Amino acid sequence: MDYTSYPRHHVLCIDMRSFYASVEAVKLGLDPMQAILAVVGDPSRSGSIVLAASPALKQKYGVSNVSRYFELPKDDPELIIVQAHMADYVHTSIEITKLLMEYAPKEAIHPYSIDEIWVTVDGLEKLFGDSWQIARMIKKEILERFGITCSIGIGDNKFLAKAVMDLHAKKEGIAECRYEDVEEKLWPFPIEKIWGIGSRMKRNLNRMGIITLGQLANSNLKYLKKRYGVMGEQLYWHAWGIDLSPVFGDFTKTEQKSFGHGMTLLRDYSESEVRICILELCEETCRRARTANKAGKTIHLGIGYSKEVGGGFSRSRSIVTPTNITMEMYEMCMQLFEEFYDGKSNIRRVYVTLEQLYDDMQTQLNLFDNTSKRKDLGFVMDRIRDKYGSTAILRASSYLPGGIAIDRSKKIGGHFA
Repeated sequence: MDYTSYPRHHVLCIDMRSFYASVEAVKLGLDPMQAILAVVGDPSRSGSIVLAASPALKQKYGVSNVSRYFELPKDDPELIIVQAHMADYVHTSIEITKLLMEYAPKEAIHPYSIDEIWVTVDGLEKLFGDSWQIARMIKKEILERFGITCSIGIGDNKFLAKAVMDLHAKKEGIAECRYEDVEEKLWPFPIEKIWGIGSRMKRNLNRMGIITLGQLANSNLKYLKKRYGVMGEQLYWHAWGIDLSPVFGDFTKTEQKSFGHGMTLLRDYSESEVRICILELCEETCRRARTANKAGKTIHLGIGYSKEVGGGFSRSRSIVTPTNITMEMYEMCMQLFEEFYDGKSNIRRVYVTLEQLYDDMQTQLNLFDNTSKRKDLGFVMDRIRDKYGSTAILRASSYLPGGIAIDRSKKIGGHFA
């Protein structure tokens, strides 16, 4: 492969090691790399998921971030079990991002997740040195300020930085992969170890006899593109270490294509209870739409039945006039529910979505109904909640056993703040 025509940058991919567990260990005055600690979503539930395990816990017992609370070795006196505190993790992540802004401009920083971030350090040699020197400085400063160990990958683009971080830096601390290193440092690895290839794509590629990244790089591009479309083409170029995604820009602004809310319920819900849950999800969805001055024409409802039954349905329907009025969305969701619900199964998962968005000012008001009043009522409720909190004003149904709004107000990302 001739790489002369492809851009070369100095991109760092920084990953905080066992981030949630590390934050909790530091709060307790412990060494995050030595403490045997697990962060659990809700310790009062035996089936609650382990959100993070410290490196020592992973090494000693093989605990992963998909393990359950009841699977933890409770007989180990060294084991520390901590409930998740999402607000602390968000705060620490923001502070780490602020630290990185001391090294690079805002447009060169691209947060990928709460514990992972790309930083492009082009042109900073005279200030801080080369990529390796900058990586060492950042790694040292994060440890000193926050007590957290991080791994850093260095590459010509985001993919190479991320791939070498996953495959090498998590063991070595800092690792580098340039275009010329792809064959040696990436090709020998199984495709499932590569960022962007999930279990389904792994199965598909394995059926084609593609086991390693090197085999993917040397496969037929036309066939991959024909079979998997744009994704197949992207995987092929990634296998050669080529990634043309931008490394500078405002990475926080993306076009909103829909508004939605959903959740997996903590227990099986009956038909009457799930109606309350749907209403509250519609309330939050329309609130977000109104805040963004958007309204949608397509309303989507998804229902997942309990594990014992399995299955469910996912259906959508369009309306004539775009809406962001809670009761209009709810009424359509109820039509879908009554039409497609089997009438007997308990329900464990619910989600609603408002799609096909328009600017709210483009919607037309009907002179013969009370749409204007319903819309004004929604904005008034939004202002009250913005000023006094999300539970400052609630529907009476939220206080019934099926209500979820009060419990959700205590959480961030589905976990306790």
